[in-house]
Amino acid sequence: MGEVVSGEDMPKEQLDSDSKSDPLLKELNEIRRRRTDGDSRSVFAKKENPVLLMGIAYGILYGALILSMSSGLLGQSTSLDHSASSTFLDIGDECDEIDEKPWIHIFPNEDAEQFSLNAYNLPTGVAMLEYNILETGGQDNPPATQVERILDDEVNRVNEKADYSTLDEGKYSVVLTVELYNNSEDANNKTNLTDSLSESLDFELKIGTRGGGFIPFIGGEEHRDVRITDSGPRSCWSVQELGNWGYILLVAELGGGRETAMLAGGAAGIPAWWMAFNSLSLSVFSLLIIYPIMYKVYHQESDDILSRNHIIRLVDDIITRCERRLGIEVDHDLAKVEPRDLSIDIMVPYKNTENTLSDSKSIRDEILREVLEEFALFRVFKPVQLTVRTIGSGQAIDFDSGVGVGVGDRDDEAPPENYASFFEELHSLSRIEDEVRDSLDLFFVRDKTLELQNAVITSDDRIVFVSIIFKPTTRLAFFRFKRQASEVEDELRKYISERNQDILTSQDLIVKARNQVSTLADRSGAGRVERKGNKDERIAAVARQDGFGGRMLQTKFLGDILSTVEYTANEKREMINKWGFWGLIVFVWIPFMASGVLVGAMLGLLSRMKFMRVLVATMVGGFIASITWAYTAEGIIKIMHKYKLEAVIPIMIIVFILGAILHIRSTKIRRQTELFEDTLLDNFHNDIKEKYGS
Repeated sequence: MGEVVSGEDMPKEQLDSDSKSDPLLKELNEIRRRRTDGDSRSVFAKKENPVLLMGIAYGILYGALILSMSSGLLGQSTSLDHSASSTFLDIGDECDEIDEKPWIHIFPNEDAEQFSLNAYNLPTGVAMLEYNILETGGQDNPPATQVERILDDEVNRVNEKADYSTLDEGKYSVVLTVELYNNSEDANNKTNLTDSLSESLDFELKIGTRGGGFIPFIGGEEHRDVRITDSGPRSCWSVQELGNWGYILLVAELGGGRETAMLAGGAAGIPAWWMAFNSLSLSVFSLLIIYPIMYKVYHQESDDILSRNHIIRLVDDIITRCERRLGIEVDHDLAKVEPRDLSIDIMVPYKNTENTLSDSKSIRDEILREVLEEFALFRVFKPVQLTVRTIGSGQAIDFDSGVGVGVGDRDDEAPPENYASFFEELHSLSRIEDEVRDSLDLFFVRDKTLELQNAVITSDDRIVFVSIIFKPTTRLAFFRFKRQASEVEDELRKYISERNQDILTSQDLIVKARNQVSTLADRSGAGRVERKGNKDERIAAVARQDGFGGRMLQTKFLGDILSTVEYTANEKREMINKWGFWGLIVFVWIPFMASGVLVGAMLGLLSRMKFMRVLVATMVGGFIASITWAYTAEGIIKIMHKYKLEAVIPIMIIVFILGAILHIRSTKIRRQTELFEDTLLDNFHNDIKEKYGS
């Protein structure tokens, strides 16, 4: 097979000649040329970039708005809610604006079995309070209670209590009237009235028991329960209160979904238009930010998408290239490359030869690094599962101790006839190993940033093999130590060669170095690594993505979210392929788990829909969902209050939150189970066992 190479590695005439004889190779090289040439269009010519900038700008504006509202920078005015309540945005009655004018607030305190009567924003002077609890349809209502209060500039409110602990079951109204006068004389004579305000609250009283009342023969404490039947128009929310609830709604939607946020806000009496605005803002922000980034990562032009045959051919050529470079012999008949929906599985059986100088873990890291580098170029970001296994008589070589290194499957050599020359050569090799060991010790004495953990030095008439494990001494080395193991190898090889150039004349010096604190991602250049449990044998590595957005998507947190979203979208892909644009709108709209704008955007990408069609469909679906849930939640809360089901509201919120968490967890488990299924790997090991008996 012809090897997939760039034009820089092979003369153009030879490249064109090989491509003509191999159509698959020609297609791969054409895609490579387009990928390496890059996109010469300006930043704003790419449709995803302006959308991303709009998302960033909207996020900044929304964050600044909520911050300024909740901090009180915009004041305590209720005019915003009052203006919205008088339009189609509010399906209820117009709220009472309570900015500067006097207003009354009545609410029950069931623990004390009293109503709290409050009047606010009262001017300086005298306030005459008259209050009473009247039975609906009753004939003999008790006389009203009157109280006089003197007000000054510092105290502009009055408070009273109306007791209902002696009332029987029934329907009642609590009424409070406040008359304002300039002085006590006017108040006593009921003259020169400056202002008057009145408020009533209808309620139903039920008498029950609490404490041990549910246990037979044990009496509970009598308790009166109040249910408000008509509270009149609601009081308008201030700007600061709306800002504070903006944070609460945001956290509730992130934690438990749109349904949780709407029920929590509806139970607190938050206006539906404000709940819809916050939900829609979160959808707009997340969609305009994450969708363009997903588009950059996942979208490819139709001509640049690698087919199954392309991937198999590309991996075969990489294995062939690594086979020569690493000095191994791959059994190509048993090697397998299987592109699946969730991953690309690669299985490589190989024999150690006399030129093999790496163990199976290092062989895996080297092959995986080249595969991921090529996949990054061709924008193949599926997880790669690579399994390597040694076969044949050379599989017992111990690379940590050096036993068998440089031998492999080489035929046994005849014993020497001249034993004098044999012992002379043995003495020479021992001297070389001692000199190299001294050079190794001096190198680590001079370099204070490295500490030698383990070293193996072996030699024969062809090679001098040096294998070391080092550990950085820099504090927080995992983050601060930037030197690659290959760089340490080069430095060490150069240092040993220069100090021992008089004795290293006929042998090749081979140096292998490994950083003790390095990870598989460091050694293979993977952008993200998933493991099956804590074992290093089963890993799935994803090619590294360039740019800030790509690196962000490959963090542990966002990587898990994105892979789960992609898996969910793949499950629903058939429906979108069938119904297209309108199906995507309905999918985002329906109030079920995992049907938000991000999953919808991923669905559109996987279905190869155009960028703007996906953006419009998910935006429309998210807009309808936010509006529907906001106004439906308000109606649900009213019905629950009507039928005395208030206790169900927190239960429903908890259920939605737990449902969201369990759904995400179960989806992640299903994905990992499918990702690491062992069917192909079991067949691979069985084939090796049948052929080699081990």
